[in-house]
Amino acid sequence: MKEKIIKFIKNQTILVIAFFAAVITMFIIPPNSNYLEYINIKVLVQLFCLMASIGGIRSLGVFEWIADFLLQKAGNLRKLGFIFLLVCFFSSMLVTNDVALLTFIPLTLIVYEKIQDEKSRILTIVLETAGANLGSMMTPFGNPQNLYLYDNYQLTTGDFLHTMLPSGTASLVMLTLLCFLLPADACMTGNSEKSGNFKKIKKSPLIVYLLLFGLCLLTVFRVVPMWICLLATIVFVPFRQLAKVDYGLLGTFLCFFIFVGNIAQIESVSRFFSEILSGREIIIAVLLSQVISNVPASVMLSGFTDHGTALLLGVNLGGLGTIIASLASLISFQFYKNTEKAESGKYLLVFSLVNFGMLAVLLALIFF
Repeated sequence: MKEKIIKFIKNQTILVIAFFAAVITMFIIPPNSNYLEYINIKVLVQLFCLMASIGGIRSLGVFEWIADFLLQKAGNLRKLGFIFLLVCFFSSMLVTNDVALLTFIPLTLIVYEKIQDEKSRILTIVLETAGANLGSMMTPFGNPQNLYLYDNYQLTTGDFLHTMLPSGTASLVMLTLLCFLLPADACMTGNSEKSGNFKKIKKSPLIVYLLLFGLCLLTVFRVVPMWICLLATIVFVPFRQLAKVDYGLLGTFLCFFIFVGNIAQIESVSRFFSEILSGREIIIAVLLSQVISNVPASVMLSGFTDHGTALLLGVNLGGLGTIIASLASLISFQFYKNTEKAESGKYLLVFSLVNFGMLAVLLALIFF
């Protein structure tokens, strides 16, 4: 029992922190009818439906099939790294940074089983991770914090693109340049013995999941009511797939909604955060993300500022930096450190150099 609890805490650290933070504030502001106003039901429903539909698409092997096809076009390590980077960057815009990394990092590790170049393997995975985190910031549904802030501040698509497009474009340019650090040595990719062995994609469930995903996007863009999307998801997604939804993330949002709502009711605390945030949304969001990650940072800070676009930019750039700044980064690290010849220390060093370096450049472009 003790081992299970320890494992749960390790796997759901942010959820545990959010839970205790919410409970502590409940002693200050006892539960009442106002709690219902704290919780953004629409965001929770949208997240649930998106994760269910994307999980279904992923379970059919679609992303593996796409990656396998693209890998056959690679001829050297540099081109291989660039392909992986582009796949993670652009796929994360639609399927979220978490799903992109969960899908393509294992494929990267499979390919590198045939390539004895640890430096290139580490740099490729680090660039994929940064690519997924930065690519996902380009759409309202690319990551959880975007989905939340887009709805919370009732942003328009124009507002969103005007805020995120410059940094996203600059990010892609920097990531492309970093790919030149990879050697141009020949590599084995699409012709390896493990290539092409992915299961055949079933068309009928794929069509259903794609239609559901389209319905989710229409809900995000406020074209279709959320209850229609929720009903369709429950009816058409099998229970076994619904069970795989990341309920820990939903629970984290729920706890932070309560925590932020209660904190906002404490006048002195609310005044402090409002004053310290005024005009400093970007830098405060970046700094806080380094400690508690950008998803909870977005929920926490949103209760104390009306400058939604500045906060949106801050928490997305805040995904760069420490290994916990974006929880998606932990996915890549977890996969890597579980491999036989993993050099975790070297990985963290390369990760930090790339992430903090890119963060410094992007902040400089914004402020100077």
